[in-house]
Amino acid sequence: MKKIALAMAAASVFTLSNTAQAQTVCVFDLLGTAGDTYTLMKDYALAAKGWGADVQLKAYTDERVAAEDFKAGKCDAVSLTGMRGRQFNTFTGSIDAIGAISSNKVAQSVMQLMASPKLASNMVNGNYEVAGVVPLGTAYLMVNDRSINTIAKAAGKKVAVLDYDKAQAKMVQQIGAQPVSADITNFGSKFNNGQVDIIGAPAMAFKPLELHKGLGSKGAIVRFPILQVTGNVVIRKDKFPAGYGQKSRTWIASQLPRMTSLISKTEAAIPAKYWMDIPANDRVGYVKLMRESRIALTKEGLYNKSMMSLLKRARCQVEPSSFECALKDE
Repeated sequence: MKKIALAMAAASVFTLSNTAQAQTVCVFDLLGTAGDTYTLMKDYALAAKGWGADVQLKAYTDERVAAEDFKAGKCDAVSLTGMRGRQFNTFTGSIDAIGAISSNKVAQSVMQLMASPKLASNMVNGNYEVAGVVPLGTAYLMVNDRSINTIAKAAGKKVAVLDYDKAQAKMVQQIGAQPVSADITNFGSKFNNGQVDIIGAPAMAFKPLELHKGLGSKGAIVRFPILQVTGNVVIRKDKFPAGYGQKSRTWIASQLPRMTSLISKTEAAIPAKYWMDIPANDRVGYVKLMRESRIALTKEGLYNKSMMSLLKRARCQVEPSSFECALKDE
């Protein structure tokens, strides 16, 4: 009996030890445990066992709360958008810069590069380490009236801007529109109930946020890339085994085809009646406007200069004939 009791005690200690070593990962997903990001992170948790971690997931539908819980030490890691993650790492947090990723091809190239060991030092900021970057899709402007089809016509209109991303408000002010503070939990409802005329969002937000309500019968989705929305996994280095970050980045990069396919299917599922193309001769002007804003915001310190340089190289590899490739100011 004594041996059995000792064995049970040892097993209990072993269990407690394992529990103590488990890492909690706070996962932001608009749909909670039913969302695509959470599904990806469930596979991530299984893969992490092979890297010496015991990842336990905790779902959040409010990204701000997930980020605050991570900062407060209630999570050992967090999965959130790159824009919200900019506070932990400006390098990866600047991938979402206005107009910085011009196509899905550029996005794939950049996301793959984020897993390169050559950039490992850029992933670390103090005890924070970016353990992976994935694309969540191009953000498009959604307007409640398709007559808003030029920048001039956007003047005076109300535009929802994320309250933690100063770059968005500056861009909106630059075109003469009125920024209205919002966050991921309410920008969709503000559009749907008419509090704002324009929002920027990826296709993955269309169904969960029921954005068809805001579009109504007169609205449209402007088929022009404003920025690339990314997802980041950020960890506390001291809570994970040595070398974990690089293994994590490599695995997440391996999921790029999966995420790209998901984004394509999500965009294709939006009814064709909602999409609106802008005239080809207007596109260059919009690209130049976003570029000027990006350069100004980089000078102000809102975007990471090294990332801006990397993103320009990526764009010019895909589109070497672009006017910006001959310029040296970014």
